[in-house]
Amino acid sequence: MSITVKRDLSQPMRHIVHVRDHIVSTDLVAAEGGTDAGPDPHDLYDSALGACKALTLLWFAQRKGFPVEDIEVTVERDASAERQGVYRLATKIALTGDLTDEQRAAMLAAASKCPVHKLMASVTTEITTELA
Repeated sequence: MSITVKRDLSQPMRHIVHVRDHIVSTDLVAAEGGTDAGPDPHDLYDSALGACKALTLLWFAQRKGFPVEDIEVTVERDASAERQGVYRLATKIALTGDLTDEQRAAMLAAASKCPVHKLMASVTTEITTELA
């Protein structure tokens, strides 16, 4: 699968991310030269974690027959030590529905097993960059 990122020439820094038939804009805040016309790349990275946890939880609940009504995942970033090699993401999960304590515990355990969580925390990512 390919993802293409193209510059939007109508804005100083904005780019459009093309994923299959979907588009997402990305930009920087004004202090960094953008116009805040979309989430910045760090926001997209952090959002991937929250989205993966939410989707994993819904899939898990449906598979187990848990009576979950709604799922909300909040991701808080602490990038204060990013330059020293530590990037902290704290997630909080709000679940509604008539869930037992055991079901809630199972949901929490499932959230830590979402593919993006595993990718961020336990996989070595190798990146190559070349000119086209």
